[in-house]
Amino acid sequence: MTQLKPQPNSPNLNSELPDELNSRISPWVAKILYPIGCHLVLPLFFGKIQINGQDNIPSDAPVIVAPTHRSRWDALIVPYAVGRLASGRDLRFMVSANEVRGFQGWVIRRMGGFPVNTDRPNLNSVRHSIKLLKQDREMLVIFPEGGIYYDRQIHPLKRGVALIALQAETDKFKRKVKILPVGIRYSEPVPKWGTEVTVDIGSPLTVADYFNDSLRQSSQKLTVALEESLRKLYDS
Repeated sequence: MTQLKPQPNSPNLNSELPDELNSRISPWVAKILYPIGCHLVLPLFFGKIQINGQDNIPSDAPVIVAPTHRSRWDALIVPYAVGRLASGRDLRFMVSANEVRGFQGWVIRRMGGFPVNTDRPNLNSVRHSIKLLKQDREMLVIFPEGGIYYDRQIHPLKRGVALIALQAETDKFKRKVKILPVGIRYSEPVPKWGTEVTVDIGSPLTVADYFNDSLRQSSQKLTVALEESLRKLYDS
């Protein structure tokens, strides 16, 4: 396998992060919200929630969880399917900056979410993502389609997931970085009371398998592979 050379602008994990990225998971907030969401809110609102493929969740590797995005409910469905109660691992969400405001922003930050400027992403968000992956305890969630789509097809993926994963792999983690494809389908385009949900968790992609000499070519190859994995989950 050809090793991808570190890029000149590689994020410096040792540099200080701005205050807005200093998110963390609050033990007492998580202890309250996880059970309420998983055992009360979701079962009462949805008619049926079916989870397939939980045995594909890596137990200890650095993982980027890459779900499809069909509703704001995804922010609860993803933790229900792959988070603490399913895998023993907490999740850290990369969230659009305009979502991290007011009381909602307070909750998001204490549940491990951190903001990214989707119009003009900067290296601070990339550095923070890689730092989280390097801790090897929590999984990082990034929606690769970029926004919410109220339909049942896979939309072209942004290359951000692949670029972060490839950059993380060049930092020589103890274990190889994985990307976990997750397909979320609702029985209604806009979920309402009684809507059924199916979550399909695919086999993880090993990022090192997509290296070549060019970061651009590697990211394109990895993005195509992730898109194909998500499409197979939707077609299953």
